[in-house]
Amino acid sequence: MAQDAEVFGGGVAVITGAGSGIGAGLARRAGALGMTVVVADVNQAAAQATVDQIVAAGGQAEAVRVDVSHPEELDRLADHVFAAHGEVRLLINNAGIETVGYTWEVPTARWEATLNINLHGVIHGVRAFMPRLIASGKEAWIGNLSSVGAFGMMPAQTAYIVTKHAVQAFSECLYLEAQLKAPQIHVSAIIPGMLKTNIFNAGAGDDVAGHEPESARAHRQRMFEMMRDYGMDLDEGCRLFLEQMAENRFWVHSQPDMSREVLDGRIAFFQAQQAPVLPESVRHIIAE
Repeated sequence: MAQDAEVFGGGVAVITGAGSGIGAGLARRAGALGMTVVVADVNQAAAQATVDQIVAAGGQAEAVRVDVSHPEELDRLADHVFAAHGEVRLLINNAGIETVGYTWEVPTARWEATLNINLHGVIHGVRAFMPRLIASGKEAWIGNLSSVGAFGMMPAQTAYIVTKHAVQAFSECLYLEAQLKAPQIHVSAIIPGMLKTNIFNAGAGDDVAGHEPESARAHRQRMFEMMRDYGMDLDEGCRLFLEQMAENRFWVHSQPDMSREVLDGRIAFFQAQQAPVLPESVRHIIAE
């Protein structure tokens, strides 16, 4: 029987990038479990929309505008949350954007935004909250949004893939650090497979980042259609994520079979030590 309600019910959850996508799904699920949810997002209106959904379902939540690409805003978020609520049981560093385009075609501003949001937002989210989580002496859970992309490679999605490889490595090291210094804090790498979200919608992330090259449009459309047609229901995936976190798992998957396939491919790549190869099955995605 799932123990997520027992573990998380009644506590405080802080979720970044919770105005849409996986972040919103996690926020709704945390609210349904009885948590008070701090919905953090760079888009205040989107954050409030998630809050309204949680409240309409009988839960408790508040919206806070936070741009995770600025470390000082994550410090401000931590200050606010601990002052207002006293403690945090669940922290999910989810905020992220997809970036499409060949490495040399992606503008500097978009590269920097992708690194700052997807990677530095996770790192500084932990840095801002961890000392107070440790000082409380209470059990707490941290989830960092990795991806099946953390174990693979994909041309024209290089910026995103790089950040997810880094988030996975960061989470693995953080897990060991917690074991050494704060074993009451449980760290998870959340690994979505293919979920029905709007991350590949045209213009996604343009409100917080530089625009992508024109060549990205066709690639985005193909990926959007694939996720729309074959992705897992978002709320179901988020339910699975919190169930697994409640079991103190490090590896948290939406689609374990998909993760295993990608991991097996990665292992084979390392063992063979051959040059990267683009499978024919995905070549059409980036074909002009």
